[in-house]
Amino acid sequence: MSRRSGAGGAREQIRGSGAGGAREQIPSPRLWLVAARPRTLPAAVAPVLVGTALALSQDEFRPLAFVAALIGSVFIQIGTNLSNDYSDARRGADTEDRLGPVRVTAGGLMPPRRVLTGTYVAFGVAVAAGLYLMSVAGWELLLVGVASIAAGVLYTGGPRPYGYEGLGELFVFLFFGVVAVVGSYYVQAERLPWEAFAVSVPVGLLASAVLVVNNLRDVDTDRRAGKNTLAVRMGRERTRSLFLFMLSAAYVVPAAIALAGGLSPWVLLPLVSAPLAARLWQTIRSRTDGPSLNGALAGTGTLLGVFSLLMSAGILLS
Repeated sequence: MSRRSGAGGAREQIRGSGAGGAREQIPSPRLWLVAARPRTLPAAVAPVLVGTALALSQDEFRPLAFVAALIGSVFIQIGTNLSNDYSDARRGADTEDRLGPVRVTAGGLMPPRRVLTGTYVAFGVAVAAGLYLMSVAGWELLLVGVASIAAGVLYTGGPRPYGYEGLGELFVFLFFGVVAVVGSYYVQAERLPWEAFAVSVPVGLLASAVLVVNNLRDVDTDRRAGKNTLAVRMGRERTRSLFLFMLSAAYVVPAAIALAGGLSPWVLLPLVSAPLAARLWQTIRSRTDGPSLNGALAGTGTLLGVFSLLMSAGILLS
């Protein structure tokens, strides 16, 4: 399959046939679903589940705080996706030969102004959820929310987007790992034990691994577009090694937590997902074509979800 037939073929499939064009042929909800990139949402849901499981294990569960944290996390992710779609198109980073799924702005499926409006709406929902969390857990949550939204916008937006400077994986680790897990725990328990930070590490590593696969797939097109992601800076082989390190470290951390006595050996339950991680590594180390890496990208998101569900169950059994 050629580069063009990957993203380009998907673009034509979404547009459909007929003279009416995309806006007439495609129902608006479907376009918004494409723009929201639902395959990325495990990165938003997983940390909230893990942080809430730790709160539940300590009899600190607040149902409304859990729902607000989940809504806030999901809509920050959606807002980030829409913002990136808009910003990458304006910078010319989403070209016809990219191997990933179609982007609605660069693909001409939705006017840029509409995508920008959707970004504001998504972040607005996240802010509303954050205001509730601030009312029950303190003003500090306002700072966390502002920083999270700023990180989402500045990934590919602003004068010097950090996603173009090789810092994307670090910010994903921080905001979809440490901040999201610890924050989800804090809004319910209002404490900051070391266990909350410890269980956030593997979640952050696997969320970052999703971005590593994405950038490995796009390394050639990103280089041509001047988008200096970590994969562009490191090259394919070292990026593959980084992916392996992230997966390996994610499985080491639960063992370290158990050995430290923070949680019971049930926290080792995520090891059950190791065969899935091994299959992903087999693909990453041997394949360079777009379809295979798109499959690995979806598989890494699935691994994040499965790992986090197992870790949540292990925490609850501790």
